[in-house]
Amino acid sequence: MSVAPDAVDGYLAQWALERPDLDVSPMAIIGRVSRLAALLQVRLDAVFAEYDLQSWEFDVMATLVRSGAPYELTPGALDRSMMITSGTTTHRITKLEQRGFVTRRRDEDDKRVVHVKLTDAGRQVFDAAHVAHIENERTMLEPLSEQDRTMLLSGLRALSGALGDGAGASGDTQRA
Repeated sequence: MSVAPDAVDGYLAQWALERPDLDVSPMAIIGRVSRLAALLQVRLDAVFAEYDLQSWEFDVMATLVRSGAPYELTPGALDRSMMITSGTTTHRITKLEQRGFVTRRRDEDDKRVVHVKLTDAGRQVFDAAHVAHIENERTMLEPLSEQDRTMLLSGLRALSGALGDGAGASGDTQRA
């Protein structure tokens, strides 16, 4: 099956004319990864909107659920897991708390420590959105053959590792 040229092919052709002395071949991959991230985000956001969620809200709740029962983490653990600043985490927790999706409580042994816990209401919204989210991802990947998916996964995993995002690295959550 022949694959039609995409926008990046057009950019590469323009660069070949404008700067034939420059090897712009890395743009074939990096440009596509960047464009795909934006295109995927639009489709992800559309599903989250059906559940009155923003992608960041889904991300925080997903992080809490993946942490396992009792679905509770400290803000610092959320920071590290989601690659965001403490100020951003505080803002997000406050917004989710206002919506009734999380609660905050002080640690009984160390009052300086705060725990963020997913509420039952948050879990219900998350579970419904999560099912739709996974189906959305499946739909986006349907055009790829199983062989293409396997090769893409292998290449992306290799690039991820080469860039230092191995298992257990900080920032290991995003919508997984």
